Amino acid sequence: MRRIASLKNLGPKSAELIVAAGIDGPDEIRRLGAAVVFHRVKSRFPGSTSLNLLWALQAALMEVHWHEVPEEIRTQLLSEVETLSNSESDVSDVNE
Repeated sequence: MRRIASLKNLGPKSAELIVAAGIDGPDEIRRLGAAVVFHRVKSRFPGSTSLNLLWALQAALMEVHWHEVPEEIRTQLLSEVETLSNSESDVSDVNE
């Protein structure tokens, strides 16, 4: 957890949520990408997750302050998260 919290923009609370969602370290965040990690955390802890975590994850990958994530990247991330959410909905519809 400390390794994740050591990334720029991610503190202990964010690291705790990320680890609890099954992400074990910075390398896995890099491999999965910000949208997938955010989606996993939000799916597990919907009331504890805001878009600020998505921006912080992307900023950590870019090694910049989260306010510096460009608008076009934010838009792309939102699209990726929406696609992941829709895919999950499609699977649950089939299982019902």
